Amino acid sequence: MNASRRPVLLVTTTAASLGVVLVAMNLYGAASTTPAPEAAVRVDQVGYVRGETKQAYVMGPSKALAGARFKVVDAKDKVVTAGRLGAVTGHWNAKYPSVRTVDLSELDAPGTYRILLTGTATGRSPAFRIADASELMTPLVRDNVRFLQAQRDGADVLPGALKHGPSHLADEDATVYADPHYDEAGEELLDERLTPTGDTVDASGGWFDAGDFLKFTGTTSYSTAELLLAERDLPAMPALSAEADHGLEWLDKMWDGDSGTLYAQVGIGAGNDAVRTDHDVWRLPEADDRLDVSPGDPDHTIKHRPVFRANAPGEPITPSLAGRVAAVFALAARRTADSDPDRAREWLEKAAAVYEQADTDPDPDKPLVTAFPTGFYPEDSWQDDMEFAGAELALAARELGDDREGDWTGEAARWARAYLDSDVKGTLNVADVSALAHVDLAIALDGARSNDVGAEDLYKDLRRQLEDGVHRAGHDPFGAGAVYDDFDAVPHTFGLVATARLYARATGDTRYAAFAGRQRGWALGANPWGTSFVIGAGEVYPHCPEHQLANLRGSLDGNGAILRGAVVNGPNAADELADLNGFPTMRKCTAAPPSGAWTDFDGKGSRYVDDVGAWQTVEPSLDFTTTALLAFALTAQDESH
Repeated sequence: MNASRRPVLLVTTTAASLGVVLVAMNLYGAASTTPAPEAAVRVDQVGYVRGETKQAYVMGPSKALAGARFKVVDAKDKVVTAGRLGAVTGHWNAKYPSVRTVDLSELDAPGTYRILLTGTATGRSPAFRIADASELMTPLVRDNVRFLQAQRDGADVLPGALKHGPSHLADEDATVYADPHYDEAGEELLDERLTPTGDTVDASGGWFDAGDFLKFTGTTSYSTAELLLAERDLPAMPALSAEADHGLEWLDKMWDGDSGTLYAQVGIGAGNDAVRTDHDVWRLPEADDRLDVSPGDPDHTIKHRPVFRANAPGEPITPSLAGRVAAVFALAARRTADSDPDRAREWLEKAAAVYEQADTDPDPDKPLVTAFPTGFYPEDSWQDDMEFAGAELALAARELGDDREGDWTGEAARWARAYLDSDVKGTLNVADVSALAHVDLAIALDGARSNDVGAEDLYKDLRRQLEDGVHRAGHDPFGAGAVYDDFDAVPHTFGLVATARLYARATGDTRYAAFAGRQRGWALGANPWGTSFVIGAGEVYPHCPEHQLANLRGSLDGNGAILRGAVVNGPNAADELADLNGFPTMRKCTAAPPSGAWTDFDGKGSRYVDDVGAWQTVEPSLDFTTTALLAFALTAQDESH
């Protein structure tokens, strides 16, 4: 579900006078001597896989493009191919009314290239590569892992390029509080004070969720699942495995098997005058431990962060969280079934316990417990999470010789049927894991049918998810399968890429291979703004993410450390960017062009801004990044285009 990450109390600021010309050439796709180029060339700035369909885009005035030609030059400026622009794919905006394609499919020799426009239009693309899938994708996965390393919380941190120290050590003895109550908009805490339950928990470690320092069981379980799935394709990447371990260790702390309690969140993001929150302060994470506060101080909840539960001890657990956490524990069991079967059985029993405690008859009039407030991560579906859990439990049982395999397979099929019959079906993202569930349930079914579900029903739904994207792409000048003017355009795009790869592997049907390549290209630069939405990938990428650590410790002029590998939201509805976030301690970033420099490329009700205050477009997050990581890992091992 596309939704706001977090409704924050904003302090309006502007990006006045960021005056940067350093990257203007790449932004506008033209030589730096052309202040208002006639056309802009958009390419996948990371590169195209050998053997795949390759497409670039040119946007500009209709008359200028009508007679334009292109040529492709290599690193030595030698022309390697040339031709006419393709047919008009649609209208973008007033300044760039016409969009045409450049077919690069015949260009298959490894190397680095650029596109130059000739004839009635001028323009120059950023550089792009042609290479094998593993050569292009594996470095992107490594960069995504670097972002996860930068997001580590607790004592076991990796300083990295941004020099992040141990943080939130007070989480080792965190107080558990009763559920907070919010106004209808989810922006203000209605409780005068938080109410402690009398319990404490070790909630240290884990990852920061996004540009803030909150930690959520929902997003962490989603991201850990994707890491464990990606690890199968890239087993020789120790850093990836280490991050999967890091996520598992924290999730293990969030489940108290003795009391039957699952903890949902560490920290609070929306408060009131008496309860200051993570979103009220712009600082380094390690600064929180240095606060001198006493109970009753407004800042007490910044140093001594509250923990909130998904359920009261022993009571049913909201099914979306129960299903997802159980699936992760079952994936951990599968991971160690051969190397350490005793440990695998421990993971399996934890998975089974969480799964059995799921509330499978939730009140339809109440929102699922995902976060506090729920508006941070709203979710409508939960049957997909239970299907995911059942499938992974069944496969883990199969590998361990556990006789509960058949029961779990049947239950997973039952939840799959409930999902298929529901009206809340979506595509792969933090609020819908059906694509992951379907693929593994088909394996568990092993050609049989159960509860009126067989593999073909599951594959049909994967096609439904992909066809939704194909339909949208068919009406978009840049072939985008996601929605520009809503939240989560980029992670939805990478979700489509991952789903297409999963579907092809499961069925041998490669009909969506070209679509997947175009979606990957859109997210990596072949979009109206000509920017990659993965920090560090390509020539043009976000330089001013709404991320406290990157802002306070990273490069603000483009010449130093960056939050490499982070994936941002991307374009959003224009009216969502009426106000930008601001704090007195926020450092001005001059590494990117001023906010207004992007407006020439805005269109279709959407807008993109690379500004540290623009959380709506350039705040990175765990789930964004691991969805991309999974898509890259699947593509890296898929050479059959």
